[in-house]
Amino acid sequence: MSEIIKEENRIIIKPGKDIVASTADGFRSELLSLIKESPMELIIDLSGVKMVDSVGIGVIIATHNSLNKNGGSLRVTNIAEDIYNLFTVMRLDRHFKMERA
Repeated sequence: MSEIIKEENRIIIKPGKDIVASTADGFRSELLSLIKESPMELIIDLSGVKMVDSVGIGVIIATHNSLNKNGGSLRVTNIAEDIYNLFTVMRLDRHFKMERA
């Protein structure tokens, strides 16, 4: 279970563990329930996350797409250097805001 902080028009979610195939379904469910609340901004805080595999990347991209449809935005913060480099190579920085740890 992720740590969730709700503020006025934004929600911060901290999974605190790697976002990989074995954990992605649970994280996806948490994100979907948060998207239903129609936040203006959803922040995924990757503090403590050392690995994101292709399934985890898919969850993050799907979250961005769902938020975008509803007029919201996604920001991913506290990204470990390796993950940040991967996201940049995949050009994900062109779709949502990213901040290194």
